[in-house]
Amino acid sequence: MMEKYKILIVEDDSDLREGLSFFFSSDGYDVLEAETKKEGLQEIKKGGCDLVLLDCNLPDGTGFELCKEVRSYSNIPIIMLTARDTELDEIKALELGVNDYLSKPFSLGVLKARMKRILQEKSESTKMISGELSIDQSVCKVYKRGEEISLSKLEYRLLLYLVENKNHILSKEQILEKIWDSDGKYVDNNTVSVNISRLRTKIEDDISKPKWIQTVHGIGYIWKE
Repeated sequence: MMEKYKILIVEDDSDLREGLSFFFSSDGYDVLEAETKKEGLQEIKKGGCDLVLLDCNLPDGTGFELCKEVRSYSNIPIIMLTARDTELDEIKALELGVNDYLSKPFSLGVLKARMKRILQEKSESTKMISGELSIDQSVCKVYKRGEEISLSKLEYRLLLYLVENKNHILSKEQILEKIWDSDGKYVDNNTVSVNISRLRTKIEDDISKPKWIQTVHGIGYIWKE
């Protein structure tokens, strides 16, 4: 099944906004609409959007201002749409961190192709695959042979740290510092062993003969790939 993406259209021209909304909704996207900079920021801060189509000129500000503010806390893909076809505007937009830039009028087919490219790159950059496991960092979910595995936040962070350092031995001290000390909580080495054991029960086929999380006696653990 094709992944269903959610896009936000921030555009004050109601005809263009509604036309884009109809086009992309018909193409299988979930579409949100905003008319002003304020409304656009509110929707982005709620989270859940995969891409923003952003008009350069808005009633209460500019797309440049919105992009600058969003980039201070989010790397959500942004495509800027503008009637101001100048090189300086395009350079400014790209320097602020937009992923692409289109001048009006534009082809819906070209816009759609550019969106698909950006969303594909985003999807690939947030997914990690190790053997039978797939980790989707955009939604903090883990799948084994295509079936979702239910992990706690701590188990997810522990798994991610192990996979990110695959084929490298991690000491119990390193794991403690990375996973627990960042929360300012006091724990001991036994905490690592207990949580490794819990994680194994969820991802290993045979916990008596772990394939992925292997113990390096006297040192720590290693994710074998």
